[in-house]
Amino acid sequence: MPGQIPKTFIDDLLTRTDIVDVIDGFVPLRKTGSNHKGLCPFHDEKTPSFTVSQEKQFYHCFGCGVNGSAITFLMEYRHLDFIAAVEELARRAGLEVPREGGTVPARDQKLTELYELQELVVQFYRKQLKQHSDAERAITYLKQRGITGELAAKFELGYAPAGWDNLIKALGQSDAAQKRLLKTGLIIQRDQGGFYDRFRDRIMFPIRDQRGRVIGFGGRVLDDGTPKYLNSPETPIFHKGRELYGFYQARHAGKNLQRLYVVEGYMDVLALVQHDVNNVAATLGTAATPDHLESVFRITPEIVFCFDGDEAGRKAAWRALEISLPLLRDGRRVFFMFMPDDKDPDDFIREHGKAGFEDLKKYVPLTDYLLQELTRDFDPGIREHKSKLIHEATPYLTKMPQGSLKQLLIDEIAGLTGLDKSIFDQQLMETKVRPQTRPVNASRPQRKTERTLLAQVIKLLLIKPKIALTIPDYDDLADINLPGTDFLKDLIQLIQATPDITLARILETWRGTKYEKRLSELAPIAESPYEKDEVDIHSEEFLAIEFSDAIASLREWSRKERIKKKTSKVSSLNELTDEHKTELRNLNPKARIPSEN
Repeated sequence: MPGQIPKTFIDDLLTRTDIVDVIDGFVPLRKTGSNHKGLCPFHDEKTPSFTVSQEKQFYHCFGCGVNGSAITFLMEYRHLDFIAAVEELARRAGLEVPREGGTVPARDQKLTELYELQELVVQFYRKQLKQHSDAERAITYLKQRGITGELAAKFELGYAPAGWDNLIKALGQSDAAQKRLLKTGLIIQRDQGGFYDRFRDRIMFPIRDQRGRVIGFGGRVLDDGTPKYLNSPETPIFHKGRELYGFYQARHAGKNLQRLYVVEGYMDVLALVQHDVNNVAATLGTAATPDHLESVFRITPEIVFCFDGDEAGRKAAWRALEISLPLLRDGRRVFFMFMPDDKDPDDFIREHGKAGFEDLKKYVPLTDYLLQELTRDFDPGIREHKSKLIHEATPYLTKMPQGSLKQLLIDEIAGLTGLDKSIFDQQLMETKVRPQTRPVNASRPQRKTERTLLAQVIKLLLIKPKIALTIPDYDDLADINLPGTDFLKDLIQLIQATPDITLARILETWRGTKYEKRLSELAPIAESPYEKDEVDIHSEEFLAIEFSDAIASLREWSRKERIKKKTSKVSSLNELTDEHKTELRNLNPKARIPSEN
């Protein structure tokens, strides 16, 4: 496709790249056996569980589960998109990134134009704050809120003057420029024709994404007008459910971000930063989303949500709790901080200072908050209350991933109710699988043994790709009626075409396909049980034997399934057609099949 980076170049780039050199530039690594280890840069840990394999050109953290190639590492650690990560590796290797057709895709070019335009808009609004005759009101307001000129410059605050066409006059003189401004949502089209500025007489807050690009704006009105705060609309580059105001600045305020405070407004962010609480970001007029949390958890293991202490604040906290539960893998922590009545974070930190704001005793752990709400009016002496607690807690517990935090919560609820923990565990398991119950007439799902066997074959190939060379004939694998056998055939074909392929190159081959997620799940599983220098029997020769045996078992299972399918719809073999009888003889030469009619 024109403008895309050729796959052959990506393969060559990964061949020239040493993942250990790349990662060691960001994370100190120490050689242990055949691998390198270090402290994981994606979660907080004291004992190294982050492993980098030079042979496979693959990294994996046994603590938080992240894994991938050198490209994936740069995407996750540096928060780059795929193309930027490839360009970074190419720069290191002294290569120029080619494009198919030699041109940048039109969509990418249009997005670049929008980013560049919004940088110009930032400069326009900043200039108005410094020079416009009406800007004194904005400056006075900021001073009253304790915002210094230095902080205003750091966050690039600006002013959108009153009037309907200030921005249009400055940056929208041509039809093309007006179309771009319209695309960013900075101007609005009139019903009767023409355009007008979206933001008027407002203090302007530029919003940057994690790569530092301006993607949108927020505006705070200076009079009694409504809405008090106005955001850019959803655009091709701005999605409120994914972005946090101030997150870019928070990430660059210190080397290691151990915690992020999530507040509800632009001014809350500025007030906290003014008091040297730099690890803060705000949602953009929406409730927190899973995308928000995943972005934060990639950078820091701990989130503290700051909410008003009123009923609305507690409802918002409960919504945040519900979206957090499925993401609470071990090592991740969520807390809630409720402001006293009629106080916002700005008021609170002015009164109590940085030390008071950062006092952990004021934070409520998510699991404590969950239990507080579930056990409100709970009486352990009443059986019905115990039953109600179990009933209400079950949906929340089933949302949580397996881990020590979930188990501790189960233990505590079991203790409160007096229910045997093993019975509680069983009830949770039944609740989790119940919605997936199949209809009576649904076909029988494949048995776990066959699915596991197929996964084992793929895992063996990921461990030692060269063992694929031991089966020259693999076309019949497509006849095995199991999900994923088509992928297995493609994987073997790829390896046989490039016998020296690494795990990293395999992962990159299927990036962006339906198999990407499953591969990323299997790859780290393959990393642990077959460490080459751990046991002699896990040599290439031994793995080849295991692989051959597993393929033979799959073929045998497939043969039996086909025999079963051929004979299941007839009461006697005599009812079979001549064609089916011939097929059965080929499948099972020892079977006594009646002669053809």
